[in-house]
Order: sequence, then structure tokens, then C-alpha cells
Amino acid sequence: MHTCLNCNRSENEMPLINLQYKGEKLYICSGCMPVLLHSPAKLAGKLPDAEKIQPAHHDH
Repeated sequence: MHTCLNCNRSENEMPLINLQYKGEKLYICSGCMPVLLHSPAKLAGKLPDAEKIQPAHHDH
């Protein structure tokens, strides 16, 4: 069973999105996807080199 790399909820609890990153197959749930987009450094220790990923920039 696959789980979210951030909150550990399973595919039976939340929709999971498949990620390919640095040669790894990872999953993040739809609830945690905003963290990956807007605050990736918060995933440090859970996603390799997360602190080096630049947050998404938006023109609001």
C-alpha cells in the first residue's frame, strides 16, 4: 500500500499523486500537495533535498 510522504495517509484514505524525483518513486496526497508547491522546505527529511526546491511563484 502506498502512503503520502508527508502525512503518511494511505491511498485508501486520500487520493495520492505519484512523483518521480531524484530516481525515486514517491507519493503525496492531495491534502499535502500545497506544501510541496508553496513550502517545499517543510518536507525536509521526507523528500530528498526539499530545502533546495524553490516554491512556486504566482502572479496574483
